[in-house]
Amino acid sequence: MRIALLAASAAAFLSGCGGPETSQANNTQANMSNSASPPATANASTATNSMVMLAAAPTKDQALKIMHDRHEAMEGLGKAMKELHRGLDATPPDVNSVRTQTAIMASAAAKIPSLFPAGTGPDVGKTRAKPEIWKQQALFLKKSKDFQVAAQALDAAARAGDMNKVMVLHEDVDKACKACHDPFRAPEH
Repeated sequence: MRIALLAASAAAFLSGCGGPETSQANNTQANMSNSASPPATANASTATNSMVMLAAAPTKDQALKIMHDRHEAMEGLGKAMKELHRGLDATPPDVNSVRTQTAIMASAAAKIPSLFPAGTGPDVGKTRAKPEIWKQQALFLKKSKDFQVAAQALDAAARAGDMNKVMVLHEDVDKACKACHDPFRAPEH
């Protein structure tokens, strides 16, 4: 009787939590929300992202889903960067478009480490993510943090309407992207 009661309680608890299929590592789409607000603190974000990278490896199906979601998120980030450049190249610069794109970039930048949990590398499926991401986690986290800081500064300038500052800071974002892509992203085939 106690075992049945305990099992029922555990099942009720797990269903209330959403179960393992809704965990952070398995729900990267939810992590890529439209919220452009930065994390409460940079250190809290880095600590959380580090824990996600060190979490237990997902199943193959979960890993493939995460990898797909990661690909979509990175594609979205790339599109936002292209749209940002278009907005800045307009005469006069398209302030609304710039603000929209920098908000997307800042939000996505904060979530990058959580998109790379252990067990989602090239040994699992097709990805441009190099194994070095997991072999050199500290460096990867530093590079992704550098990108996050640059993206947040860019977004702050855009929200303030300072297009001259945005023009300067977007170069920092481009450099931070390249600094991470060079060691951690394989060339496109």
